[in-house]
Amino acid sequence: MILIIKSLSNFLIDNFGHPKIFISNYSDLAQEKKDITNLEDIRLLVDTFYDKIREDQLIGPIFDERIQNRWPEHLAKMYTFWQTVLLGEHTYYGAPFPPHAQLPVEKMHFERWLSLFSETLNDLFTGDVAKEAIWRANKMAVMFQYKIDHYRNNASKSLI
Repeated sequence: MILIIKSLSNFLIDNFGHPKIFISNYSDLAQEKKDITNLEDIRLLVDTFYDKIREDQLIGPIFDERIQNRWPEHLAKMYTFWQTVLLGEHTYYGAPFPPHAQLPVEKMHFERWLSLFSETLNDLFTGDVAKEAIWRANKMAVMFQYKIDHYRNNASKSLI
């Protein structure tokens, strides 16, 4: 979260020469939101989103059980995925669906995933790319849910 001080009059210096901030009310602080424009924004989105995922009681355990101690690798893959999807910088090479094919998830899990994703985006960003991210996440959730259901009902057939 980036906070911007609207007025320098809120600064005082302590006995050690460090700035101290006194806020009379929260309207003295404003969060400046912008659109997603670079890899740093993607990392902020992904890191914040997955922090929420890991704390969530419904879907957090599913992610933790599947990813285990490989969170850094998973996050790196998500950076490249969203960088490719949202910024058009082709850094992701892979097939996103197969790792999800056998997850123990239902509609409520996808709804929670979408809720956390949308909440994260709306908290951090505004603009056309942010709107596209929510649109794409919704499309992916619908497609993944459909494919998982299809796979469960046709388990003898190949995923590809």
